[in-house]
Amino acid sequence: MRFSVIVPVYNRPDELDELLASLSVQSEKDFEVLVVEDGSTRPCRHICDKYQDRLDIHYYNKPNSGPGQSRNYGAERAKGEYLIILDSDVVLPEGYMAAVGSELDATGADAFGGPDSAHESFTDIQKAISYSMTSFFTTGGIRGGKKKLDKFYPRSFNMGIRRDAYLKLGGFSKMRFGEDIDFSIRIFKAGLQCRLFPTAWVWHKRRTDFRKFFRQVYNSGIARINLYKKYPESLKLVHLLPSIFTVGTCLLVLVSAVGRALMYYDPSHFRTWYLVCAIPWIPILAFCLLILLDSTIRHRSLKIGLLSIAASFIQLFGYGSGFIVAWWRRCVLGKDEFHAFANSFYD
Repeated sequence: MRFSVIVPVYNRPDELDELLASLSVQSEKDFEVLVVEDGSTRPCRHICDKYQDRLDIHYYNKPNSGPGQSRNYGAERAKGEYLIILDSDVVLPEGYMAAVGSELDATGADAFGGPDSAHESFTDIQKAISYSMTSFFTTGGIRGGKKKLDKFYPRSFNMGIRRDAYLKLGGFSKMRFGEDIDFSIRIFKAGLQCRLFPTAWVWHKRRTDFRKFFRQVYNSGIARINLYKKYPESLKLVHLLPSIFTVGTCLLVLVSAVGRALMYYDPSHFRTWYLVCAIPWIPILAFCLLILLDSTIRHRSLKIGLLSIAASFIQLFGYGSGFIVAWWRRCVLGKDEFHAFANSFYD
């Protein structure tokens, strides 16, 4: 068997149903599916049972230990030459497995990953969130874009690796967040050939509202500092940009507020204070206009363009604030990963 698809799932039976439906219509059939239930209170066994006659599917239920350990559980039971790691909130185009096979046949790879995009059926908010996570103007294209500020690191929503290499590396670590980047870093450190497969893309739902999205990217900012503590060389300029954006935007708004106050308290210099109030908004509005135009053109929707402005600020402020808080707790106060974020990751 060439491929083993491993899907950890936690309380997402409906999403898993969509993923399994997309796997059942793949043009490439040489694969098995291992679904690992990570201690869910809403189990999905009945969903897996629906596909017994359409997929070589195996269902496992285990106590909750996080997605990384659940992937390891599946890998230990997999039979394929290559492991394909997917999150439960993705949907595959029918040529996905064939695209992976073609890329491997053409040039080969020890490990690989693919990009993601928004499906037409996604809500406008989901499309805006997807834009903010994949645009060069917000993440530097590091999630599989053609333009990028750093090399491509496969992520757990769409990742593949030779099974023997996976087991040799020991699989995913016990990190509760950022464990996929930790694994990708170890792939590169081991000297394995890791490639982006641009034709092996998925539709990725991500979060369904802005509140959940903020929490997700806030945790990503925390994870980046935790990764820095393990691998200092892994921190790049692109990882600093959201916190620079966050601090810079707050300073611009503060300067504008001071100018506004001085317009009231010192009207004799009204024109000067008016400029102090107005000028800081120029770069902020320019960024908004850039996002609006790019997203509107990409999605052919002004509404999604406007929502993408909100999603982009949430993505940058969420990641940036998580990064700053983690830097303060871990690098300044010297707390370890557990005591710094016990409530976030280990409750």
